[in-house]
Amino acid sequence: MDLRTILKGFLIATILLVLASSSWAQFPAISFLPVAGGFTNPVFIANPADGTQRLFVVEQAGIIKIISNGSVLPAPFLDISGKVISGGEQGLLNVTFPPQFAAKQYFYLNYTRTPGGETVIARYRMTADPNVADPNSEEILLVISQPFANHNGGMMAFSPVDGFLYIGMGDGGSGGDPNNFAQNTAPLSGRMELLGKLLRMDVESGVAPYAIPPTNPLFAGLRGEIWARGLRNPWRFSFDRLTGNLYIGDVGQGTREEIDFRPASSKGKENYGWRIREGSLCYNPPAGCVSPARYIPPVAEYSHALGCSVTGGYVYRGTEFPDLVGIYFFGDFCSGIVWGLRKGPAGFQKRQLADAAFAISTFGEGEDGSIYLADYVAGNIYKIVQSVTVLFPNGGEVIPADSQQTVQWNADPGIETFDIHFSKNNGLTWILIARGVTGTSILWDVPAQAQTWTQCRVRVVGFNAVGVESGRDKSDHNFTIKR
Repeated sequence: MDLRTILKGFLIATILLVLASSSWAQFPAISFLPVAGGFTNPVFIANPADGTQRLFVVEQAGIIKIISNGSVLPAPFLDISGKVISGGEQGLLNVTFPPQFAAKQYFYLNYTRTPGGETVIARYRMTADPNVADPNSEEILLVISQPFANHNGGMMAFSPVDGFLYIGMGDGGSGGDPNNFAQNTAPLSGRMELLGKLLRMDVESGVAPYAIPPTNPLFAGLRGEIWARGLRNPWRFSFDRLTGNLYIGDVGQGTREEIDFRPASSKGKENYGWRIREGSLCYNPPAGCVSPARYIPPVAEYSHALGCSVTGGYVYRGTEFPDLVGIYFFGDFCSGIVWGLRKGPAGFQKRQLADAAFAISTFGEGEDGSIYLADYVAGNIYKIVQSVTVLFPNGGEVIPADSQQTVQWNADPGIETFDIHFSKNNGLTWILIARGVTGTSILWDVPAQAQTWTQCRVRVVGFNAVGVESGRDKSDHNFTIKR
């Protein structure tokens, strides 16, 4: 093989890599569609995956309400406010529905108990009314003492891979983890060895109060609930419903906020570094720190110049917005910034997608894969949507050449004008159809070409009132123009 052949092969490989990286780097513009309001300090959004498409909104004071068919039901689903300490980082923090909830008719709560402030993991059951739970049906599974009022964690979720319940526990509070709970695995009073950990429990086996999965890793010679350690306050984490990969939003101390990642193939025993590290930086000691064994660095982080408290989110797996598929959305409670994170062949790529005026306390995932977020202060729930969405032609259509067709799209109200483009080669090149269009449709004179084109797409680019691009979308798949 001569040098020219080698160089040619290298050049082709480089071009393909650049094209792949360019495609991977695309993050569509998003906006926030109001869904419902009137909530008081919402801290979690869940769905029961029972075919009803309902959303369950947790209010910190101890009340859960239901959004059904776009309306908030007048009667609460559950009210346990008499059992809950609420305020700051305490309260009713999570509701989680087990697989096959429709048949099982029970669910799980994570809350801060009055008067002592302990974390309680409990099971509750339904009444005959599918929109009302029984407040007197509590079965307490686990109680963990909390030495301080902050860093309660609060998230629970069932893994789509192994079916076990994962629970995120904060380090017990104060500042700097003064008792080093996040790294400790020796037994402590009040089960405080579980603080600063990710727990993994089998709550569906019928064993009371729960069973320890036999594949849980050994820590300090003991087999227990601990799956991973080194977390400061994993306020929100989630499993990718398609891959089973785990994303953890771990709230930082005074410098860094981080997203941690665990692949579905993990056998546990990861160490996410706190209090030795805050994000990728040394914390204790402040310089020259040595990472612990099995340390896993964050896959994304940001400084407190951009916020102060990360709120972990979800990977979009819906069908309504194909360009959002595979993006992990997360945000910051203090700044309202929303980021997208994509896992690709070259690692993770992060992009700021919006600077919203929300106190983002939680994200939530709908049964259909839609992603929602809650504004803690205003009490509103929003759905993440793509700012511009092509409706027609969107792929698969066969359109006669030399005809007139109406190109249609949806767009965020803040987008005022649009440029429309056409491609006959799957988006490699684009031809301008119209510029400065208002409204959400345009009559298009389809080309009168001499042959059938099978790789056609249209693209809509939107601009705000001052001419700044605010979103774009193209046909999801190729359509055909038939001669």
